[in-house]
Amino acid sequence: MARRTKTRRWLKRLFIGLPLAFTLLTVAQVLVLRWLDPPATSFMAGRQLSVLLGDDERSLRLDYRWRNLERISPQLPLAVVAAEDQRFPAHHGFDLEAMKKAYHGNQRGRKIRGGSTISQQLAKNLFLWSGRSYLRKGLEAWYTFWIELLWPKRRILEVYVNVVEFGDGVYGVEAAAQRYFGKPAVRLSRSEAARLAAVLPSPRKYSARKPGPYVQRRARAIERQMRGLGGTSYLSGCCRE
Repeated sequence: MARRTKTRRWLKRLFIGLPLAFTLLTVAQVLVLRWLDPPATSFMAGRQLSVLLGDDERSLRLDYRWRNLERISPQLPLAVVAAEDQRFPAHHGFDLEAMKKAYHGNQRGRKIRGGSTISQQLAKNLFLWSGRSYLRKGLEAWYTFWIELLWPKRRILEVYVNVVEFGDGVYGVEAAAQRYFGKPAVRLSRSEAARLAAVLPSPRKYSARKPGPYVQRRARAIERQMRGLGGTSYLSGCCRE
């Protein structure tokens, strides 16, 4: 009887302790990166691991260069928002309207992107792995909630444009601007920013340097959307210093 009571006590501690430890660990991860610029992301680590294990036969050197938002052309964040998440200033991490449209479109057999917000994509890039599973989607929602709660919108956008992949092994807008246009990110034009945003659905498939017909059409559409949103002033309310 005493042994059974002791076992129950340990199980109870474990039942309470594991969720608490998980919560404290993940919240600490998010909170630290509110001020600390990430030296790498889980996606970068996963890519390097695939090369080391031989899953990716190409030799690959990641190009990742951090730039604070004030050292990035305001056209680039606007282009990314116009292309990926136009309700970014207003939502709290989850765009339910976009998710609903994506769901109904997919049910009808139309190819529609999943409705993920910039905050959700950032959570996935920073902390998780590629692929589709209920576990990953659940963790993505968990991290997204804490990112939106603990970070200002400006920080979310700053980190996202610095860690997202713009080409094969090219992470962040500074590396992309230097690689594809031979200039720093602060000097990107509207058309160049739109071209970078246009490759984000599949940055290893599409090229910002030599855009094919799809990227050219998408870049022109993004430029129209940037103008329709009101230009760079669209983000001034949520992303000013």
